[in-house]
Amino acid sequence: MDGRFPEKLFYRIGDVSEITGIKPHVLRYWESEFKELHPRKNRAGQRLYQRHDVEFVLELKKLLYEQRYTISGARKLLARQARQSRRVAPGKGAGEISKALNTCRLELRALLTLLERKSPPPGAEEHGRGG
Repeated sequence: MDGRFPEKLFYRIGDVSEITGIKPHVLRYWESEFKELHPRKNRAGQRLYQRHDVEFVLELKKLLYEQRYTISGARKLLARQARQSRRVAPGKGAGEISKALNTCRLELRALLTLLERKSPPPGAEEHGRGG
């Protein structure tokens, strides 16, 4: 599969099996081996996978079947990638937040300037009201 699959909120195990080419019993085994793969269950006990779960299964399939990682090796690689993304993401996010805050500050100053131009001088309101 090329990573494209129907856009749905939830996928049943049969859907995930069809999309990924992984048999349901293998999916259930992977759930026990990878804490990242934890689909919800409905009242009937059926597994309900979300899009990120299906993408994770596709990533696992690539690691295990194409790149020939062992279960243990794939688990270690995914943990290492998660640690690296946590280290890199805050710096990038902080820069984006800083940029957004700077834009907001500039826009607020512009609004303040406009309001100051349009507002009457202090005390003008008292003279405009006749009793």
